[in-house]
Formats: sequence, C-alpha cells, structure tokens
Amino acid sequence: MTFVQPYSQWWCGRCNTYQVPAPQPAAQAGTAAPPAGLWFQNYYRLRKKALAVVNQYWIEDAAGRALAYSRQKLLRLKEDIRVYADDSMAQELFRIQQLQVMDMWGRFAIVDSASGAGVGMVRRRAMASAFVRDEWEVWDAAGQLVGGIYEEKGRGLARKWLPGGALIPEKMMLSLGGQPVATIDQQFKVVGDIWDVTCLAVPPAFDRRVLLGACLLMSMVERARK
Repeated sequence: MTFVQPYSQWWCGRCNTYQVPAPQPAAQAGTAAPPAGLWFQNYYRLRKKALAVVNQYWIEDAAGRALAYSRQKLLRLKEDIRVYADDSMAQELFRIQQLQVMDMWGRFAIVDSASGAGVGMVRRRAMASAFVRDEWEVWDAAGQLVGGIYEEKGRGLARKWLPGGALIPEKMMLSLGGQPVATIDQQFKVVGDIWDVTCLAVPPAFDRRVLLGACLLMSMVERARK
C-alpha cells in the first residue's frame, strides 16, 4: 500500500482502487484550537498514571505543568487514541488513528481534532523492531517520508535478548533528513512510566504532535505487546 495524498486517499494494490476515508468535519463539538505555543515547547514529559486499569498519560512542560491528557480505550478494533487539554476530556486537541484493522503495526495518522486535517504519520518498522532495536518511520502531512525514530542499537539488543532486559529504559532519537533533532529518554521505573522528550533542533515546520503521538504509541501500545 503506497501513500499518495495527505489522508484524503491512498492506493490499495490488492484491490486496485483508491481507498477514501469518511470525510472529517471542519470542527467537532468539544474541540478547539490549542493555546499558542503548546506544540512549540523544547521539552515535554509524558507521565503515566500508576496502577490504573487503562493506560492514562499526562503531557507536561519543563515546569511540570500539564499540557495535555490521554486515556487509551479498553475495547477497540483499531487504535484510536485521543489527546485532550486535561483529564476532564472536554476539549480534544489531536488524535492518533490506526489506518488499517488487520495491520497491527501499520500506519498511524496524527490528526488535528479541530480541523480534521492530518499533520503527519508514523509507522513501526516491524522486522527491525522485533529483533534488533525499535524503529519508526516518520511522515509529514503531505505523505512524504521525512525521517525516523531510532533506538540505540546496543541498548535495543540488550532489552530484547538479555534476561530482565525489559527493565532497561529506552533511549531513542528523532532524525529528520538524516540529522538528529530530538531525544526520547525513558526513565527507569518499576511502577509507572515516564518519558523525557527534548527537542534539540526540531524545524519549526515539523509538527511536534507527530513526535508526541509516536511517544504515546510507544508507551501505550508497543510496550503492552512485548
């Protein structure tokens, strides 16, 4: 399946047709534009609520102020992760949507909730992630592959193959155009989960929600399947 347009249609090689999703409304009830500067922070922390029945994460700034909240659904055919302004879930900011039901490691669109427009997409590289280290492809809003997220190779091998390796925190790098622009560091926690995201040289044109969406996927979905 080759992605050809930004979330308006994509070509299915098996059925020789363009697949067109249901149209999104220009705005939805309970959605609003996020505060100015929210997605231009140089540091974010993703913090999981410990001992909760479902995965719940807060996105915080460098001062520990809550910027956003996300709660994973219990029953789902496809991942549909909603990110809200706070835990009241009254104002939806963006969402992460799995594009195919059967492809458990398929493409995930990052969608602005107010406009319904895709701002980017991420896709897990299944073979490398299963045996060597975690890797994700990163796509922009125009459907162009622009970079990736890569785990340190030695650390990835240790996590996957050494006894007790699952306790080793992940350390990853976002690379755009072959240049490292952000780090993603998981803290060591026996209970709970905390990720520190530091934007070193992220271009202004790159939407940081794509980076945060990938982090939420790694936190909520990927680690639960290991």
